[in-house]
Amino acid sequence: MHSIKIASLQLKVYEDKYENIERLAELVAGGAAEGADIISLPEIWNSPYQTDLFPVNAEPEQGDSWLAMSTIARKNGVYMVGGSIPELGEDGHIYNTCYVFDREGRQIGKHRKVHLFDIYAHGEQVFKESDTLTAGSSFDTFGTEWCRMAVNICFDIRFPESSRIPALAGAKVIFNPASFNMTTGPAHWELAFRQRAVENQVYMVGTAAAHDPDAGYKAYGHSIITDPWGRVLMQMDEKEGHAITEIDLDYVDEVRQRLPLLSARRTDIYDLHYSVL
Repeated sequence: MHSIKIASLQLKVYEDKYENIERLAELVAGGAAEGADIISLPEIWNSPYQTDLFPVNAEPEQGDSWLAMSTIARKNGVYMVGGSIPELGEDGHIYNTCYVFDREGRQIGKHRKVHLFDIYAHGEQVFKESDTLTAGSSFDTFGTEWCRMAVNICFDIRFPESSRIPALAGAKVIFNPASFNMTTGPAHWELAFRQRAVENQVYMVGTAAAHDPDAGYKAYGHSIITDPWGRVLMQMDEKEGHAITEIDLDYVDEVRQRLPLLSARRTDIYDLHYSVL
């Protein structure tokens, strides 16, 4: 059995960036990653999830939050799927970006959120990431000592191509750091992760920020991992905490042999174009 232990860190997000960085280091050092191979963080873990604060907390690559994740990965000898932080790009635009680090703290992957969360739900819920963020433009996989993996971020999961493209490129595990809210979370959180896991016969790892009733944006929490058969292996409640989940990569191959969805695709009448970096 080719197994991996994933530590899902459901963090409470504070207003001060450096308090969030210190809290991250404490949780990992305090045992949240004990026995884990990979640490998975939430979407925008170093800043409140508010569009006006993204420019305030944006950092260039290799900024303080990047350095903290790299250092924590190296000191603990683990991979780090770094949720996401506001990234100040070289072009001057701000992106919602996930960095991935190996056991030596080296960056091995990067994903900029492709589908920005712009909604206007009958005036009841209005949120526009595009007010301050710029969308990414690719879905890429990254290599690990076990298999290829991938990242998409929150709203990306709503679009089937976001998971299908990495799966066709060889990913067996797809991480989705996310911040569903108290409307979309109860309605679609578990459904979305089970759906994408079944369609692509992969493990889906959703890591969320903890619910904070006093925050401007109230995250749903409920970090989750679903397996290639669509079963929920782990789901947390809304509170801050961590969970360690063991997954079996051989099960991906077993499910794909049992129910050959990917190999049965009718590529003679439809196709998706993708690239492997």
